[in-house]
Amino acid sequence: MTDDNSDRRLTRRNALRIAGAAGAASLAGCGGDGGDGGDGGSTSGDGGSTSGDGGDGGATQTQALEVAHWWGEGDGLEAIQSMMDAFTEKYPNVQFDENLIAGGAGSNLQSNIRTRIQNGNHPSTWQQWPGAALKPYTDANLLKDIGQSVWSENGMKENYLAGPKAAAQPAGNYVTVPLNIHRLNNVFYNVSVIEDAGVDPSSLETPSDLTGALKAVSDAGYTGMAHQTNSPWSTVQLFATVYLGVTDPETYAATFEEGKINANSDSLGQALDIVREYSQYYPSDAGSISWTEANNGVINGEAGFIHQGDWAAGTYITNDLKYGEEWDYIVFPGTSGSYSLNMDSFPYPVNNPSPDATTKWCQFAGTTEAQEIFCPGKGAIPPRKDASTEPFNEFSSDQIEDFQNSSAQPRSLAHGLAAPPAVSSGVSSAISSFISGGSNDEVISQLANAYSQ
Repeated sequence: MTDDNSDRRLTRRNALRIAGAAGAASLAGCGGDGGDGGDGGSTSGDGGSTSGDGGDGGATQTQALEVAHWWGEGDGLEAIQSMMDAFTEKYPNVQFDENLIAGGAGSNLQSNIRTRIQNGNHPSTWQQWPGAALKPYTDANLLKDIGQSVWSENGMKENYLAGPKAAAQPAGNYVTVPLNIHRLNNVFYNVSVIEDAGVDPSSLETPSDLTGALKAVSDAGYTGMAHQTNSPWSTVQLFATVYLGVTDPETYAATFEEGKINANSDSLGQALDIVREYSQYYPSDAGSISWTEANNGVINGEAGFIHQGDWAAGTYITNDLKYGEEWDYIVFPGTSGSYSLNMDSFPYPVNNPSPDATTKWCQFAGTTEAQEIFCPGKGAIPPRKDASTEPFNEFSSDQIEDFQNSSAQPRSLAHGLAAPPAVSSGVSSAISSFISGGSNDEVISQLANAYSQ
Protein backbone atom coordinates (compact mmCIF):
# COMPACT_ATOMS: atom_id res chain seq x y z
CA MET A 1 0.00 0.00 0.00
CA THR A 2 1.03 3.59 -0.50
CA ASP A 3 0.65 6.72 1.55
CA ASP A 4 -2.25 7.90 -0.61
CA ASN A 5 -5.40 7.93 1.51
CA SER A 6 -7.02 10.80 -0.33
CA ASP A 7 -10.28 8.81 -0.61
CA ARG A 8 -10.60 8.61 3.18
CA ARG A 9 -12.35 11.37 5.05
CA LEU A 10 -13.15 12.14 8.65
CA THR A 11 -16.89 11.83 8.13
CA ARG A 12 -19.40 12.21 10.92
CA ARG A 13 -20.29 8.52 10.52
CA ASN A 14 -16.69 7.53 11.16
CA ALA A 15 -16.45 9.97 14.02
CA LEU A 16 -19.48 8.43 15.70
CA ARG A 17 -18.13 4.97 15.00
CA ILE A 18 -14.85 5.85 16.72
CA ALA A 19 -16.71 7.30 19.68
CA GLY A 20 -18.75 4.13 20.12
CA ALA A 21 -15.99 1.62 19.48
CA ALA A 22 -13.37 3.37 21.56
CA GLY A 23 -15.73 4.61 24.23
CA ALA A 24 -15.41 1.50 26.38
CA ALA A 25 -13.41 1.99 29.52
CA SER A 26 -9.81 1.03 28.92
CA LEU A 27 -7.58 -0.61 31.50
CA ALA A 28 -5.16 1.46 33.53
CA GLY A 29 -1.61 1.38 32.29
CA CYS A 30 1.79 1.59 33.88
CA GLY A 31 0.77 4.79 35.65
CA GLY A 32 -1.42 2.51 37.73
CA ASP A 33 -4.47 3.46 39.68
CA GLY A 34 -3.26 6.71 41.21
CA GLY A 35 -3.25 8.81 38.04
CA ASP A 36 -0.80 11.61 37.47
CA GLY A 37 -2.60 14.80 38.12
CA GLY A 38 -5.12 16.94 36.30
CA ASP A 39 -6.01 16.76 32.67
CA GLY A 40 -3.70 19.59 31.70
CA GLY A 41 -6.27 21.22 29.48
CA SER A 42 -6.58 21.02 25.73
CA THR A 43 -5.40 23.17 22.87
CA SER A 44 -6.25 23.09 19.21
CA GLY A 45 -2.83 24.11 17.99
CA ASP A 46 -4.16 25.44 14.71
CA GLY A 47 -1.25 27.82 14.09
CA GLY A 48 -3.12 29.78 11.42
CA SER A 49 -1.35 28.61 8.26
CA THR A 50 -3.29 27.18 5.33
CA SER A 51 -0.72 25.79 2.96
CA GLY A 52 -1.18 22.16 1.92
CA ASP A 53 0.40 19.40 -0.11
CA GLY A 54 -2.79 17.51 -0.90
CA GLY A 55 -1.41 14.26 0.41
CA ASP A 56 -3.98 14.10 3.20
CA GLY A 57 -7.09 14.53 1.16
CA GLY A 58 -6.73 18.27 0.80
CA ALA A 59 -6.75 18.83 4.56
CA THR A 60 -5.96 22.31 5.74
CA GLN A 61 -2.39 22.37 7.00
CA THR A 62 -1.08 24.46 9.82
CA GLN A 63 2.43 25.33 10.85
CA ALA A 64 1.89 24.00 14.38
CA LEU A 65 2.68 20.39 15.16
CA GLU A 66 0.38 19.46 18.02
CA VAL A 67 1.61 16.42 19.96
CA ALA A 68 -0.74 15.31 22.72
CA HIS A 69 0.43 13.02 25.52
CA TRP A 70 -0.39 11.98 29.09
CA TRP A 71 3.10 12.01 30.65
CA GLY A 72 2.22 14.53 33.32
CA GLU A 73 5.00 14.10 35.84
CA GLY A 74 8.21 12.33 36.78
CA ASP A 75 10.37 10.39 34.37
CA GLY A 76 7.83 10.34 31.55
CA LEU A 77 7.44 14.11 31.48
CA GLU A 78 11.18 14.73 31.55
CA ALA A 79 11.76 12.11 28.86
CA ILE A 80 9.20 13.44 26.38
CA GLN A 81 10.31 17.04 26.91
CA SER A 82 13.92 16.04 26.24
CA MET A 83 12.79 14.37 23.03
CA MET A 84 10.73 17.42 22.03
CA ASP A 85 13.70 19.69 22.68
CA ALA A 86 15.85 17.53 20.42
CA PHE A 87 13.17 17.61 17.71
CA THR A 88 12.80 21.40 17.76
CA GLU A 89 16.57 21.77 17.61
CA LYS A 90 16.62 19.51 14.56
CA TYR A 91 13.61 21.24 12.94
CA PRO A 92 13.66 24.85 14.20
CA ASN A 93 11.19 25.99 11.55
CA VAL A 94 8.44 23.65 12.83
CA GLN A 95 6.11 25.40 15.24
CA PHE A 96 5.70 22.95 18.11
CA ASP A 97 2.57 22.72 20.25
CA GLU A 98 2.86 20.35 23.21
CA ASN A 99 -0.56 19.37 24.59
CA LEU A 100 -0.36 17.65 27.96
CA ILE A 101 -3.58 15.87 28.95
CA ALA A 102 -2.58 14.00 32.08
CA GLY A 103 -4.53 11.88 34.53
CA GLY A 104 -6.36 8.59 34.50
CA ALA A 105 -3.31 6.63 33.26
CA GLY A 106 -4.13 7.80 29.74
CA SER A 107 -7.93 7.61 29.86
CA ASN A 108 -8.31 11.41 29.99
CA LEU A 109 -6.29 11.75 26.81
CA GLN A 110 -8.25 9.01 25.06
CA SER A 111 -11.54 10.69 25.93
CA ASN A 112 -10.18 14.00 24.68
CA ILE A 113 -9.09 12.45 21.37
CA ARG A 114 -12.48 10.80 20.82
CA THR A 115 -14.28 14.10 21.44
CA ARG A 116 -11.98 16.01 19.14
CA ILE A 117 -12.37 13.43 16.38
CA GLN A 118 -16.14 13.88 16.60
CA ASN A 119 -15.60 17.62 16.31
CA GLY A 120 -13.20 17.27 13.36
CA ASN A 121 -10.37 18.85 15.33
CA HIS A 122 -7.91 16.12 16.22
CA PRO A 123 -4.23 16.85 16.99
CA SER A 124 -1.36 16.09 14.63
CA THR A 125 -0.55 12.96 16.64
CA TRP A 126 -0.94 11.67 20.17
CA GLN A 127 0.50 9.15 22.60
CA GLN A 128 -1.26 5.86 21.98
CA TRP A 129 -0.78 2.17 22.69
CA PRO A 130 -0.31 0.43 19.33
CA GLY A 131 -1.70 -2.94 18.29
CA ALA A 132 -5.36 -3.69 18.88
CA ALA A 133 -5.84 -0.45 20.82
CA LEU A 134 -5.81 1.27 17.43
CA LYS A 135 -8.41 -0.97 15.79
CA PRO A 136 -11.33 1.44 16.30
CA TYR A 137 -9.32 4.01 14.34
CA THR A 138 -8.24 1.67 11.57
CA ASP A 139 -11.75 0.19 11.31
CA ALA A 140 -13.01 3.71 10.70
CA ASN A 141 -10.21 4.44 8.18
CA LEU A 142 -8.90 7.29 10.30
CA LEU A 143 -5.18 6.46 10.20
CA LYS A 144 -2.88 6.95 7.26
CA ASP A 145 -0.57 4.34 5.73
CA ILE A 146 2.94 5.61 6.52
CA GLY A 147 4.83 2.58 5.27
CA GLN A 148 6.59 4.61 2.60
CA SER A 149 6.83 8.11 4.08
CA VAL A 150 8.02 7.03 7.54
CA TRP A 151 8.83 3.32 7.81
CA SER A 152 11.01 3.27 4.71
CA GLU A 153 13.28 5.89 6.30
CA ASN A 154 16.09 5.51 8.85
CA GLY A 155 16.29 1.72 8.52
CA MET A 156 13.12 1.25 10.57
CA LYS A 157 11.80 -1.86 8.85
CA GLU A 158 15.17 -3.55 9.18
CA ASN A 159 15.76 -2.63 12.82
CA TYR A 160 12.40 -3.11 14.52
CA LEU A 161 11.79 -6.68 15.65
CA ALA A 162 8.72 -8.58 14.47
CA GLY A 163 6.58 -7.89 17.55
CA PRO A 164 6.80 -4.08 17.49
CA LYS A 165 6.42 -4.04 13.70
CA ALA A 166 3.26 -6.14 13.90
CA ALA A 167 1.85 -3.86 16.60
CA ALA A 168 2.44 -0.88 14.29
CA GLN A 169 0.25 -2.58 11.64
CA PRO A 170 -3.07 -3.37 13.37
CA ALA A 171 -4.84 -3.49 10.00
CA GLY A 172 -1.94 -4.79 7.89
CA ASN A 173 -0.25 -1.50 7.06
CA TYR A 174 1.98 0.81 9.08
CA VAL A 175 -0.05 3.54 10.79
CA THR A 176 1.97 4.36 13.93
CA VAL A 177 5.52 4.49 15.29
CA PRO A 178 6.37 2.67 18.55
CA LEU A 179 8.73 4.82 20.61
CA ASN A 180 9.52 2.68 23.63
CA ILE A 181 8.99 -0.74 25.22
CA HIS A 182 8.12 -1.68 28.77
CA ARG A 183 8.48 -5.37 29.52
CA LEU A 184 5.78 -7.20 31.46
CA ASN A 185 7.19 -10.69 32.09
CA ASN A 186 9.63 -9.84 34.86
CA VAL A 187 9.48 -10.79 38.53
CA PHE A 188 11.34 -8.38 40.80
CA TYR A 189 12.50 -9.29 44.28
CA ASN A 190 14.18 -8.01 47.41
CA VAL A 191 17.49 -9.91 47.60
CA SER A 192 17.81 -10.00 51.40
CA VAL A 193 14.22 -11.18 51.88
CA ILE A 194 14.58 -13.95 49.33
CA GLU A 195 17.89 -15.08 50.81
CA ASP A 196 16.41 -15.07 54.31
CA ALA A 197 13.58 -17.28 53.05
CA GLY A 198 16.06 -19.69 51.49
CA VAL A 199 14.68 -19.26 47.98
CA ASP A 200 16.80 -19.57 44.84
CA PRO A 201 14.97 -17.50 42.19
CA SER A 202 17.05 -19.02 39.37
CA SER A 203 15.58 -22.44 40.19
CA LEU A 204 12.00 -21.37 39.38
CA GLU A 205 11.07 -22.88 36.02
CA THR A 206 7.26 -22.82 35.92
CA PRO A 207 4.53 -20.50 37.20
CA SER A 208 3.63 -23.12 39.80
CA ASP A 209 7.22 -23.12 41.07
CA LEU A 210 6.67 -19.50 42.04
CA THR A 211 3.82 -20.56 44.35
CA GLY A 212 6.26 -22.59 46.44
CA ALA A 213 8.67 -19.67 46.60
CA LEU A 214 5.89 -17.33 47.78
CA LYS A 215 5.00 -19.80 50.52
CA ALA A 216 8.62 -19.98 51.67
CA VAL A 217 8.80 -16.18 51.83
CA SER A 218 5.52 -16.05 53.76
CA ASP A 219 6.71 -18.75 56.17
CA ALA A 220 9.80 -16.62 56.83
CA GLY A 221 7.58 -13.78 58.04
CA TYR A 222 7.28 -11.60 54.94
CA THR A 223 4.61 -10.83 52.36
CA GLY A 224 5.13 -13.31 49.55
CA MET A 225 3.93 -11.25 46.57
CA ALA A 226 3.45 -7.49 46.66
CA HIS A 227 0.26 -7.07 44.63
CA GLN A 228 -2.77 -4.79 44.50
CA THR A 229 -6.32 -5.86 43.68
CA ASN A 230 -7.93 -2.44 44.13
CA SER A 231 -7.86 -2.00 40.33
CA PRO A 232 -8.09 -5.06 38.05
CA TRP A 233 -5.27 -4.18 35.63
CA SER A 234 -2.49 -5.62 37.79
CA THR A 235 -4.31 -8.95 38.00
CA VAL A 236 -5.08 -8.93 34.26
CA GLN A 237 -1.36 -8.41 33.72
CA LEU A 238 -0.43 -11.20 36.14
CA PHE A 239 -3.03 -13.63 34.76
CA ALA A 240 -1.90 -13.04 31.16
CA THR A 241 1.74 -13.58 32.11
CA VAL A 242 0.94 -16.79 33.97
CA TYR A 243 -1.03 -17.93 30.93
CA LEU A 244 1.99 -17.27 28.73
CA GLY A 245 4.04 -19.33 31.18
CA VAL A 246 1.74 -22.35 31.10
CA THR A 247 1.31 -22.24 27.31
CA ASP A 248 3.48 -20.58 24.64
CA PRO A 249 3.51 -17.39 22.56
CA GLU A 250 1.47 -18.95 19.74
CA THR A 251 -1.29 -20.11 22.09
CA TYR A 252 -1.19 -16.77 23.90
CA ALA A 253 -1.74 -14.92 20.61
CA ALA A 254 -4.50 -17.29 19.51
CA THR A 255 -6.29 -16.81 22.81
CA PHE A 256 -5.95 -13.10 23.50
CA GLU A 257 -5.45 -11.63 20.03
CA GLU A 258 -7.72 -13.96 18.04
CA GLY A 259 -10.18 -14.58 20.87
CA LYS A 260 -10.07 -18.40 20.91
CA ILE A 261 -11.20 -18.56 24.52
CA ASN A 262 -13.34 -21.70 24.58
CA ALA A 263 -10.78 -23.70 22.63
CA ASN A 264 -8.23 -22.97 25.34
CA SER A 265 -10.47 -23.12 28.41
CA ASP A 266 -8.39 -25.81 30.14
CA SER A 267 -5.20 -23.73 29.98
CA LEU A 268 -7.10 -20.61 31.03
CA GLY A 269 -8.46 -22.49 34.02
CA GLN A 270 -4.96 -23.65 34.91
CA ALA A 271 -3.69 -20.06 34.83
CA LEU A 272 -6.61 -18.85 36.98
CA ASP A 273 -5.89 -21.59 39.52
CA ILE A 274 -2.26 -20.50 39.78
CA VAL A 275 -3.16 -16.84 40.24
CA ARG A 276 -5.64 -17.92 42.91
CA GLU A 277 -2.78 -19.74 44.66
CA TYR A 278 -0.64 -16.60 44.48
CA SER A 279 -3.42 -14.59 46.10
CA GLN A 280 -2.87 -16.43 49.39
CA TYR A 281 0.40 -14.51 49.66
CA TYR A 282 -0.77 -10.98 48.77
CA PRO A 283 -0.66 -8.15 51.34
CA SER A 284 -3.61 -8.13 53.70
CA ASP A 285 -4.62 -4.71 52.34
CA ALA A 286 -4.21 -5.63 48.66
CA GLY A 287 -7.77 -4.51 47.94
CA SER A 288 -7.22 -0.93 49.07
CA ILE A 289 -3.71 -0.04 47.89
CA SER A 290 -2.04 0.97 44.62
CA TRP A 291 0.74 -0.95 42.91
CA THR A 292 3.27 1.61 44.11
CA GLU A 293 2.11 1.13 47.69
CA ALA A 294 2.37 -2.62 47.27
CA ASN A 295 5.83 -2.21 45.77
CA ASN A 296 6.94 -0.26 48.83
CA GLY A 297 6.96 -3.61 50.59
CA VAL A 298 9.72 -4.79 48.27
CA ILE A 299 11.61 -1.53 48.70
CA ASN A 300 11.32 -1.62 52.49
CA GLY A 301 12.18 -5.29 52.91
CA GLU A 302 8.67 -6.31 53.96
CA ALA A 303 7.82 -8.32 50.82
CA GLY A 304 9.70 -10.78 48.65
CA PHE A 305 8.42 -10.69 45.07
CA ILE A 306 6.38 -8.45 42.81
CA HIS A 307 5.23 -8.99 39.25
CA GLN A 308 5.12 -5.66 37.43
CA GLY A 309 6.25 -4.01 34.25
CA ASP A 310 9.84 -2.86 34.20
CA TRP A 311 8.72 0.59 35.36
CA ALA A 312 9.02 -0.96 38.84
CA ALA A 313 12.81 -0.98 38.38
CA GLY A 314 12.76 2.80 38.32
CA THR A 315 11.40 2.90 41.85
CA TYR A 316 14.31 0.84 43.14
CA ILE A 317 16.82 3.01 41.32
CA THR A 318 15.32 6.25 42.64
CA ASN A 319 15.44 4.75 46.15
CA ASP A 320 19.18 4.16 45.70
CA LEU A 321 18.89 0.37 45.93
CA LYS A 322 21.78 -1.45 44.25
CA TYR A 323 20.84 -3.63 41.30
CA GLY A 324 21.98 -7.22 41.81
CA GLU A 325 22.74 -6.62 45.48
CA GLU A 326 19.59 -5.22 47.06
CA TRP A 327 17.08 -5.89 44.29
CA ASP A 328 17.09 -8.12 41.25
CA TYR A 329 14.76 -9.81 38.79
CA ILE A 330 14.10 -13.03 36.94
CA VAL A 331 12.16 -13.59 33.74
CA PHE A 332 8.72 -14.79 34.82
CA PRO A 333 8.97 -18.58 35.21
CA GLY A 334 7.92 -20.40 32.06
CA THR A 335 8.29 -17.38 29.75
CA SER A 336 11.98 -17.60 28.87
CA GLY A 337 12.61 -16.42 25.31
CA SER A 338 9.59 -14.09 25.34
CA TYR A 339 9.65 -10.33 25.80
CA SER A 340 6.10 -9.23 26.62
CA LEU A 341 5.41 -5.82 25.13
CA ASN A 342 3.74 -2.73 26.46
CA MET A 343 4.56 0.20 24.17
CA ASP A 344 3.71 3.81 23.48
CA SER A 345 3.48 5.04 19.92
CA PHE A 346 2.50 8.04 17.79
CA PRO A 347 -0.14 7.38 15.09
CA TYR A 348 -0.57 9.44 11.96
CA PRO A 349 -4.21 10.50 11.47
CA VAL A 350 -5.80 11.09 8.08
CA ASN A 351 -6.65 14.72 7.29
CA ASN A 352 -3.68 15.71 9.36
CA PRO A 353 -3.61 19.39 10.37
CA SER A 354 0.18 19.51 9.87
CA PRO A 355 1.12 16.65 7.53
CA ASP A 356 4.71 17.65 6.74
CA ALA A 357 5.57 18.35 10.36
CA THR A 358 3.83 15.17 11.56
CA THR A 359 5.80 13.12 9.06
CA LYS A 360 8.99 14.64 10.43
CA TRP A 361 7.90 13.87 14.01
CA CYS A 362 7.04 10.26 13.21
CA GLN A 363 10.29 9.80 11.32
CA PHE A 364 12.18 11.24 14.28
CA ALA A 365 10.35 9.01 16.78
CA GLY A 366 11.56 6.02 14.78
CA THR A 367 15.26 6.93 14.97
CA THR A 368 17.87 5.62 17.36
CA GLU A 369 18.56 9.25 18.28
CA ALA A 370 15.05 9.88 19.60
CA GLN A 371 14.80 6.51 21.34
CA GLU A 372 18.22 6.90 22.99
CA ILE A 373 17.03 10.27 24.33
CA PHE A 374 13.55 9.23 25.46
CA CYS A 375 13.87 5.65 26.71
CA PRO A 376 16.65 5.98 29.33
CA GLY A 377 14.76 8.76 31.07
CA LYS A 378 11.48 6.83 30.90
CA GLY A 379 12.99 3.61 32.23
CA ALA A 380 12.05 1.82 29.02
CA ILE A 381 14.06 0.32 26.16
CA PRO A 382 14.08 1.17 22.45
CA PRO A 383 12.07 -0.95 20.01
CA ARG A 384 15.00 -0.62 17.57
CA LYS A 385 17.56 -3.40 17.89
CA ASP A 386 20.42 -1.16 16.69
CA ALA A 387 20.11 1.43 19.49
CA SER A 388 23.20 1.90 21.64
CA THR A 389 23.16 0.61 25.23
CA GLU A 390 25.58 3.37 26.30
CA PRO A 391 22.90 5.80 27.62
CA PHE A 392 21.18 3.07 29.65
CA ASN A 393 21.69 1.79 33.18
CA GLU A 394 22.81 -1.78 33.86
CA PHE A 395 19.30 -3.15 34.34
CA SER A 396 17.98 -1.61 31.12
CA SER A 397 21.06 -2.85 29.25
CA ASP A 398 20.24 -6.36 30.44
CA GLN A 399 16.66 -5.89 29.26
CA ILE A 400 17.88 -4.69 25.86
CA GLU A 401 19.97 -7.83 25.52
CA ASP A 402 16.96 -9.99 26.44
CA PHE A 403 14.81 -8.13 23.90
CA GLN A 404 17.31 -8.45 21.09
CA ASN A 405 17.69 -12.18 21.79
CA SER A 406 13.98 -12.87 22.27
CA SER A 407 12.24 -15.31 19.98
CA ALA A 408 8.76 -13.85 20.58
CA GLN A 409 7.31 -10.51 21.64
CA PRO A 410 3.76 -11.14 22.90
CA ARG A 411 1.49 -8.11 23.21
CA SER A 412 0.12 -6.91 26.52
CA LEU A 413 -3.48 -7.84 27.28
CA ALA A 414 -3.66 -5.46 30.24
CA HIS A 415 -2.62 -2.39 28.26
CA GLY A 416 -4.69 -2.73 25.11
CA LEU A 417 -2.11 -4.07 22.66
CA ALA A 418 -3.60 -7.57 22.38
CA ALA A 419 -7.31 -6.71 22.37
CA PRO A 420 -9.32 -3.69 21.21
CA PRO A 421 -10.91 -1.35 23.77
CA ALA A 422 -14.37 -2.95 23.93
CA VAL A 423 -12.84 -6.40 24.46
CA SER A 424 -10.35 -5.04 27.01
CA SER A 425 -13.25 -3.63 28.99
CA GLY A 426 -14.89 -7.06 29.05
CA VAL A 427 -11.62 -8.70 30.10
CA SER A 428 -11.31 -6.20 32.94
CA SER A 429 -14.83 -7.05 34.11
CA ALA A 430 -14.07 -10.79 33.97
CA ILE A 431 -10.95 -10.39 36.09
CA SER A 432 -12.83 -8.15 38.52
CA SER A 433 -15.26 -11.04 38.90
CA PHE A 434 -12.32 -13.37 39.53
CA ILE A 435 -10.92 -11.05 42.21
CA SER A 436 -14.33 -11.05 43.87
CA GLY A 437 -14.36 -14.85 44.05
CA GLY A 438 -15.85 -15.85 40.71
CA SER A 439 -15.35 -19.46 39.62
CA ASN A 440 -13.18 -20.45 36.68
CA ASP A 441 -16.24 -21.33 34.62
CA GLU A 442 -17.81 -17.95 35.31
CA VAL A 443 -14.65 -16.03 34.48
CA ILE A 444 -13.92 -17.97 31.30
CA SER A 445 -17.52 -17.50 30.17
CA GLN A 446 -17.17 -13.75 30.70
CA LEU A 447 -13.89 -13.77 28.74
CA ALA A 448 -15.61 -15.59 25.87
CA ASN A 449 -18.45 -13.08 25.92
CA ALA A 450 -15.96 -10.20 25.80
CA TYR A 451 -14.47 -11.55 22.57
CA SER A 452 -17.84 -12.35 21.00
CA GLN A 453 -18.83 -8.69 20.68
